[in-house]
Amino acid sequence: MKDHYLIYVNYVGENYKGQYLYEFIFSDTAKDIDGNDWDTYPASGRPKPPYERYIKKVGILTTELRLDVVQKSDTFAVWDAVDGVIALAWEYINAYDSYPSNRLNFRFGEIEKSVTDKLYEKDLILDFNSKINEKQVK
Repeated sequence: MKDHYLIYVNYVGENYKGQYLYEFIFSDTAKDIDGNDWDTYPASGRPKPPYERYIKKVGILTTELRLDVVQKSDTFAVWDAVDGVIALAWEYINAYDSYPSNRLNFRFGEIEKSVTDKLYEKDLILDFNSKINEKQVK
């Protein structure tokens, strides 16, 4: 089985229950990935997910856990995450009473198993059963 690599975490919005929706986008490579406005400084919500030709698998996360994503950053661009300067997404902790012992973060190029294992530690599971995955490369 070929590895899939995390190439983007797309904040979709909130559902009617107030849960956050994210798309964890994976590719069969972490090289030469690009998308519209990835070089925009700061990102400030302008960057789009990677070009469709790179997307091989998408996991949907519906959760009450809030994540900060580089696409919404008022300091960094998506290319900063590609270069490893910052994560694609990280656990928002401002509302916590104390610092968590294991803060979630997801880096560009991280393998799918690592991503799913981190989420599982917080009792979260990516849903790979959506229609977008019908085109998955086998």
